[in-house]
Amino acid sequence: MQTYLVGGAVRDRLLDLPVLERDWVVVGATAAELIALGYQQVGKDFPVFLHPQSKEEYALARTERKVSKGHTGFTVHAAPEVTLEEDLIRRDLTINAIAEDADGNLIDPYGGLKDIQERKLQHISAAFAEDPLRVLRVARFATKLNPLGFSISPSTSALMCTIAESGELSLLSRERVWQETRKALSCPQAQIYFQVLLEHKALTQLAPELALGLEKQRATLTQLAQLPNADIRFSASVLLACQQQQGFDLTRCETILSYFATPKALQQETLLMAKYWLACEHFFSHSAAENLKMLSALDVFRRNDRCQHILEAMRLIAALLTPPESADVMQQRLRAISQMAGDIGLVRLPAAEQQRLQGKEIGDALEKARCHALEQGMNKAKEGQAL
Repeated sequence: MQTYLVGGAVRDRLLDLPVLERDWVVVGATAAELIALGYQQVGKDFPVFLHPQSKEEYALARTERKVSKGHTGFTVHAAPEVTLEEDLIRRDLTINAIAEDADGNLIDPYGGLKDIQERKLQHISAAFAEDPLRVLRVARFATKLNPLGFSISPSTSALMCTIAESGELSLLSRERVWQETRKALSCPQAQIYFQVLLEHKALTQLAPELALGLEKQRATLTQLAQLPNADIRFSASVLLACQQQQGFDLTRCETILSYFATPKALQQETLLMAKYWLACEHFFSHSAAENLKMLSALDVFRRNDRCQHILEAMRLIAALLTPPESADVMQQRLRAISQMAGDIGLVRLPAAEQQRLQGKEIGDALEKARCHALEQGMNKAKEGQAL
C-alpha cells in the first residue's frame, strides 16, 4: 500500500499559496484494509475514508467511466491494481494531477509542472468534456490563479464551449453550482468567474436571466472585486442583472436566485435589497410613517443586526449600481438610514405609560413613539446635508 498527496495541496505549495486542505490517494489497498487500520468510510459513490487521527480524506485509486449525462453519470472502479497514473488521468487539469510521495518526490505524468511554469490551465485528456462541472471548476481556477498570470489554454477553452453547447450544464445540481460559485466569488478577482462563464456561453445554460443581465453590464462587473466578501458580491451580481431604469425586476431576481442553492438568509436579504432599494433612495422624500413601515419590513425591531447588515451591504453595493455622480450621496443616505434604524430600535415606552395602557394601545403608542423618533432623526440628518 502506497499513499500520495495529490491535487490542490501539491499545486498550491508549488505556487507558494496557502494550503488549506490536503487530499490523499491510496494505491494498492482495499476498503477492508483501510477500515481495519481505523479509517472511517464516508464516500458512497466511490471509496473515500477519513484518517483516524488527522481526519483528512484518503481515497482509493480509481478509474471512472461515463455511463449517463451529468456530473454524477459515472461508474467507478476502485481496486488494488489501479495505478497512480490511472487515477491522476481522470482529473480535470494537469496542474491538479501532480502527486507527491512520502519522501517528497513529485510524480507528474501529464505535464503539470510545465503548465505551472507556463501559467496555463490545460485539460489532461478528452475525457475532460465528460464532466460538465469542470467548466465551473476551470472558471474558478481562472479566477483564483489570475493574479499569478494563469490563463485557459485554447484547447481547454474549446472543450468548455463544447460542454456548454451540449446542454449538460443544466443538469448540475443547484448545490454544486453554488459551491463552485461561492468559492470563486471568495477570490480577490471575483469578476473573472462570471466573465469566463459568459465567454464560454456557460452562464446562459446555468442561469439565463443572470447571463442576459450581466452581459449588458460587463463594464460594471469589473468592479465586483471591490466588494468585501462572496455573499455581498453574489447579491451585487444578481442586483446588477436585475436593474431597471427605476429599481429592480423582482421576478427576475427570484428566478436567478432559484438557480443557486444559496443559504436562505442570503436569498431573503438579496430580495429585500431589490424590493426596498428605491424606498431607501427616496427615503427623505417619504413620511416618517412610510419609512417606519419599510424599516419594519427589514426586521429592524426584531433583528436589528440583520437590518443593519442589509443596509451596510446596500451601501457597499451602491458604488456599482448608482451613477458615479450620485453614488456618494446614496452611500451617505444609507449611512444615515442605518444610524436611524439603530436609534429607533432602542425606543421604549416609559414604565408609567406601559402600566397605564392596555392591549393594542401599547402597540399604537410604541409605533407613535418610534415614528416621532424617526421623524426627528430625518430632520436632523437633512440639516446641512444633500440627502
